[in-house]
Amino acid sequence: MTAAENQSTHPQSTHPWNPSGRPSGNASGQPALTPHALDEWVAARLAAYQGAIDRLLAVEGPRTPENSLRAYDEAVAELGLTGSQVGLLDSVYPDKAIRDKAQELSQKIAQVGVLLGLNRQVYEALAAIPLDGLDAATRHYLERTLLQYRLSGVDKDDATRQQLQALQEKATLAALTFGRNVQESANLVIVEDAAELDGLPPDFLAAHPAATEGEHKGKIVLTTDFPDYLPVMTFARSGDLRRRMQLAYNTRAYPQNRQILLDLLTTRREIANLLGFETWADLATADQMMESAANMQAFLDELAAATKEGAEREYAMILDFARRQQPGLEQIDAASRAYWLEQYRRSAFDFDSQAVRPYFPYERVQAGVLATAEKLFRVEFRPIAQPDVWHPSVTAWEVHEAGQLVGRFYLDMHPREGKDKWFSAHPLIPGVAGRQLPEAALICNFPEPKPGAPALLQYSDVVTYFHEFGHLMHALLGGRQRWAGQSGIATEGDFVEVPSQLLEEFFRDPALLASFAHHYQTNEPIPAALVERMNRAGAFGRADWVRTQIYYTTYSLETHRIPPAELDPDQLLEDLYRRFLPYRWLDGNKMYASFTHLVGYSSNYYTYLYDKVIALDFFDQFPRTELLDPATAQRYRNTVLEAGGSMPGKQIVEAFLGRKQSMQAFTEWVGEEFEAVEAAS
Repeated sequence: MTAAENQSTHPQSTHPWNPSGRPSGNASGQPALTPHALDEWVAARLAAYQGAIDRLLAVEGPRTPENSLRAYDEAVAELGLTGSQVGLLDSVYPDKAIRDKAQELSQKIAQVGVLLGLNRQVYEALAAIPLDGLDAATRHYLERTLLQYRLSGVDKDDATRQQLQALQEKATLAALTFGRNVQESANLVIVEDAAELDGLPPDFLAAHPAATEGEHKGKIVLTTDFPDYLPVMTFARSGDLRRRMQLAYNTRAYPQNRQILLDLLTTRREIANLLGFETWADLATADQMMESAANMQAFLDELAAATKEGAEREYAMILDFARRQQPGLEQIDAASRAYWLEQYRRSAFDFDSQAVRPYFPYERVQAGVLATAEKLFRVEFRPIAQPDVWHPSVTAWEVHEAGQLVGRFYLDMHPREGKDKWFSAHPLIPGVAGRQLPEAALICNFPEPKPGAPALLQYSDVVTYFHEFGHLMHALLGGRQRWAGQSGIATEGDFVEVPSQLLEEFFRDPALLASFAHHYQTNEPIPAALVERMNRAGAFGRADWVRTQIYYTTYSLETHRIPPAELDPDQLLEDLYRRFLPYRWLDGNKMYASFTHLVGYSSNYYTYLYDKVIALDFFDQFPRTELLDPATAQRYRNTVLEAGGSMPGKQIVEAFLGRKQSMQAFTEWVGEEFEAVEAAS
């Protein structure tokens, strides 16, 4: 794609998998990307970034948004798209040499970002722009930028700024290494007796025959990738297999990431102390909607108190059921939580989650999610024929509105060796109104369709697809701002999960599901009665879900509050598990070693819970009789998604709701589970 096609502000900007070549085997037949070509591409991008900074500092006379903020914004856009696109290569590129080079360059790009955040000349130039007379979005951008400069230490003395720079670079390297270790970790679970797979669906069994050669000849090899992990934990009758899978999954990147995490936490605390904060958590919330670590703790305490009784009641009901199946069972362990929850739902709600899988073949789910988003947001998605992408399984799409091309996205949806193992939305190019189209990618790990195997998804997989697509639409529809620094997912960090968690709720609508969830053999649409049973069953366990999130959130918070010299990450993990969850702790759990949110969200994992409250309040505004109501959908799109980061998150909330957020919808959502139990009784 040419620069003109992208309407780029920066004529040399292009795609990361095509700086001066393309992956081998694609339709164009061009040579593969090389480390040298990637080096040159990044060098050109950083030169363009520096040119914008030079223009900013060369301004003479009064500072204005057009002569100063514009140059700064172009620099930020250039640095952002360079980091995003190189980060994508690090996460997904098939060639390890390219991934290694991308990680090296990611560190270099991050160092440039650190220097920008500590550049006092740039700060003083922006601070000299008068606030009077600015439009609201520009004023918010300028004020937030100046706040972030102060939080980075720009106003400290030279020696302190040099120390901060060194620490930030050290933290960047630790974070990149932590993530790469998880990405390339490939624990296996070896099954010697096929009877251990009893309970798993036929298509799973067919996709996992015994190895015919090699070290594990005659045995069945499972991985810790999600398409293997989730079905085993949900359906396998063998408790021993579930425990082996759980431990394999929760020991990825262990032991190497244990010390890396401790080093990262030490570095972050040193940074926070230099900036005048007692802990990293205090620093990390200073520019968020939550405002402080103390407010975060109060929020968690409120949720913990509100869900304790419900979670205990859930567990007692499941344990009583399990004991009837296995007399003498004293406690359900952590590895059996999903299995017994599934078995209880089958009994109590007449719902076997395997019963819906035939209605969720991957290709139909993808078509359904895209069709739902098209209708909800009044856009059209067009596949790009023979796209230049980084792997043959990746698809590329254009977004059109009223006949105009308004964005592009890429779907990399299936696991492979060396690829990031999680599910995420990855912004690539920030949009700028009239100058540059937004682009983003989804990086997921759903089962991959193959001849004779349609890749049937669990309903939780479909919820995940809706979730990630919510992020994608936020990036694309919010990517039309005047300023690149406000485009797309540019809100406070603790607002970013609102659009994704809102879109999850659409999955529960029977009419919407029937529009695409058709049986892969008979083409019969999913029956409304089955969806109703699925919804009742899915509601059960919500208090436990909330407390599981509190467990993860409190671990993230405490690791960033406890002095690292006093922190035992293993003991803290166990202590908090026993505090918040009723299932028996499983010795050997090293979950923190692969918990990449400790790197990304750091202490602020509370975002998922905080935004769930907002998302449910938002969803409550959509009429249940017509979920895709055009008026409400348009108002949501205009007010929330299209705002990008052009106003504070709390203003976005109040603009859509007409009031401040409320806990009422969340409280009712949690309470639905016992209403479902009573209805099924």
